[in-house]
Amino acid sequence: MALIRSLLFMLICYPGSLLIVLSGFPAAPFGARAVRGVVIVWAHWHRFCARFLLGIRSRLSAPVPAGQYLIACKHQSMFETIEALIIFDHPVVVMKRELSEMPLWGWVARQYGVIGVDREGSASALRALMQDAKEAVKTGRSIVIFPEGTRVAPGEQPAVRAGFAALYKMLGLPVLPVALNAGKIWPRGLIKQSGVVDWDLRPILPPKQDRAEIEAAVHQAINALEA
Repeated sequence: MALIRSLLFMLICYPGSLLIVLSGFPAAPFGARAVRGVVIVWAHWHRFCARFLLGIRSRLSAPVPAGQYLIACKHQSMFETIEALIIFDHPVVVMKRELSEMPLWGWVARQYGVIGVDREGSASALRALMQDAKEAVKTGRSIVIFPEGTRVAPGEQPAVRAGFAALYKMLGLPVLPVALNAGKIWPRGLIKQSGVVDWDLRPILPPKQDRAEIEAAVHQAINALEA
């Protein structure tokens, strides 16, 4: 049954996603808000397909608090990268620069608002990251970052990457850590499992802590469901 559900998801969700993403191009002349609307429609389409084709839904531990945050989220699957757009009310997302340069989708993503990260980590790449982040925070939207830097399997807890502390210090935003267990339901590969993805919203961390303190607190918080 899981295989049949997963095949149906691929055959229905992905072609529909392509059509929605393509609609971002005619929406562009109407401004950034119109493009963001297209992206959110796509995120809702993905949620609909995940719920009714795969039997996967999200469950939040608490309502998302009002305000602008640096949202530090565990990253175990593609699911949370799309679902976060709805849960956190169209946030700006920090992602690999390669993704923001993909044909079609990359252009729409840039119009929506993403911050591309160069994995090489050069000085010029860091300056570009900081500049993009400064512009993003002016919009009043929260910023989603995956502090461990890459998708990991359940149980893995790599160290927090340096880019997180740099953004935290520069932006001066409180941090909303989020632990989740998506990797157990949405593993790598074709077959997905039905079930509930828990989003555990941890206590908010204040700005202006020193680097070691904030990195340790965020690492512990986003891995709260790994025990």
